[in-house]
Amino acid sequence: MTSGKGGTSGTETSGSGDIVRTLELLWDTGRRPSRGPKPTLTLDQIVEAAVGVADAEGLESVSMRRVAAELGTGTMSLYRYLPGKAELLDLMLDRVQRPSENPADLGDGSWRSALAAMGRATLALYQRHPWLLQVNQSRPILGPSALDGMEKVLTRIKPMGLSDPELVSAIIMIDGYVVGAARTQLYQLEAERRTGLTDTEFWEAQTPMLEKVLASGRFPLMASLDENTWGPDFDHFEFGLQRILDGLEVFVTRRADET
Repeated sequence: MTSGKGGTSGTETSGSGDIVRTLELLWDTGRRPSRGPKPTLTLDQIVEAAVGVADAEGLESVSMRRVAAELGTGTMSLYRYLPGKAELLDLMLDRVQRPSENPADLGDGSWRSALAAMGRATLALYQRHPWLLQVNQSRPILGPSALDGMEKVLTRIKPMGLSDPELVSAIIMIDGYVVGAARTQLYQLEAERRTGLTDTEFWEAQTPMLEKVLASGRFPLMASLDENTWGPDFDHFEFGLQRILDGLEVFVTRRADET
């Protein structure tokens, strides 16, 4: 996971800039200036530089001035390409969320494998770009990446036989689970960075006291747990993801029996 700085609370909100202008930039429908000096940059270069700053230093480090410095140009020159940081953020979100062009990355063709693959890919996305957890995306600007990704997943899960709102809700369900798991992972990394203690060192420091407490008989069930219960070998993320899919499978089967 990236070691970029930054907290986990929402510090930015998608869609907070000029919505019409942002959509023009995302879909490349805005008018280009016919006069003035020839552009020395591209919008793609600006967005890539901003993503690089966010990945390396955290979202709070992204500013028009910082991105301009990264590109070796003056801050005011960036305003020839986009209105400001709010619009830049929406372009960054669309850039990093581009879906894979490889159909195999969405599983073996079944709706279940598609949702599982989507969940794993989303977790990997947050691991590559932890600053995404700092963005309130409750009102996203729908650019090419967002719609391409939704189209690909919906195409795969349409055979579930659910209503359109239910299909979208299944995607939202998986995404919500992944966001929680990703945030927990980021919290763990932040705790290690701030305290200087690894997870192993942290728990080893508590072991002597915990052994005494558990030997007291006050917590018999906790004391009886297998010694590997808290070990790193159990994949809690995958276990939870599969149980969500189990629940959806029961619902899909019931819906099919009703029709």
